[in-house]
Amino acid sequence: MGVRIYALGYFDKQKFKREEAKMGIALHLEQMSTEEKIQTMESIWDNLCKKADSLPSPSWHKNILHEREEGIKNGNEKFVDWDKAKKYIRDKTS
Repeated sequence: MGVRIYALGYFDKQKFKREEAKMGIALHLEQMSTEEKIQTMESIWDNLCKKADSLPSPSWHKNILHEREEGIKNGNEKFVDWDKAKKYIRDKTS
């Protein structure tokens, strides 16, 4: 049984009904508490992790990784401590 998540916004009602019938379960995000949403995301993530080896990586992903490896080798890029990176992101987004 799959899970279908519907966010608020415009959607085709007929397509919605067809997809909902196929998937079996519809989660109406606007009616879910934050805790329920987080639990749902964790369940989905856990399920995906069980199948990680069978999920194909997008072609652009290999290219990006190669570019970053080259940047490290050439000295144009450097590794940053994860705590420092999180602080930088928090500072930039707050």
